[in-house]
Amino acid sequence: MNKLNIGSSLPAFSGMEQNGAELNADSFKGKRLVIYFYPKDNTPGCTAQACSLRDDYSSLLEKNIAVVGVSADSVASHKKFVDKFNLPFPLIADTEKALLNLFGVWGEKKFMGKTYDGIHRTTFLFDESGTLISVIEKPNTKNHASEVLAIYESSI
Repeated sequence: MNKLNIGSSLPAFSGMEQNGAELNADSFKGKRLVIYFYPKDNTPGCTAQACSLRDDYSSLLEKNIAVVGVSADSVASHKKFVDKFNLPFPLIADTEKALLNLFGVWGEKKFMGKTYDGIHRTTFLFDESGTLISVIEKPNTKNHASEVLAIYESSI
């Protein structure tokens, strides 16, 4: 697993979001960008994380921060998740794991004595020029928006 380093440029990426639209790195030019990778739609931690970002979304927008979530779930799964929890930001369906590998968040995990490959919950924060300014390796799912806002506020 090779994660991006601080100072790296936003990788060129593209993916399908929950409504079937294609998003790519150019979609976020001139904005601060939060790309968060999470294991699975409709699970407790992933729901808490998404809802934290939803609940403080207006504060994020005020600071010119765009948010996009990514998991290996399908477009249909993302659509249900977005609709169920009224999420105001896009979720990219990375069923082929292209973005997961590009950002270095797919790899070996251990849980209850078992080893398996999966998504490491990780958030990447980019500035307006597309430079990586911070990586949150173990996000606080219930207070994730506050973590993100604090990092951007300290980077001004």
